[in-house]
Amino acid sequence: MSIAQTFTVTVVSTGGGNKYFIDGVQQDTVMIGAGLTYKFDQSDNSNDNHPLRFSSDSDNSTPYTVGVTAVGTPGQAGAYTQIDVQNGAPSTLYYYCTNHSGMGG
Repeated sequence: MSIAQTFTVTVVSTGGGNKYFIDGVQQDTVMIGAGLTYKFDQSDNSNDNHPLRFSSDSDNSTPYTVGVTAVGTPGQAGAYTQIDVQNGAPSTLYYYCTNHSGMGG
């Protein structure tokens, strides 16, 4: 599948702790669609120690791994998490940091 959209992920320390910024927007809600592929670029050094993953519930207790690929080490050149959204995927997915709570959206 070709990439439908690439999102640039950075991590910023706010008054409420570290938060993911997606294309410069804190904990942005992103719209993704079935049958398409999305890339979350984590090459910015602010992503160090903040692996981005997906879950099907807001408390991130159920990781969603179907079609998800993580490449490289967050914070280093070429690092990204990619999701090939399958038909039948949950209508809402959440992104989160596997090491720190409260960063995602």
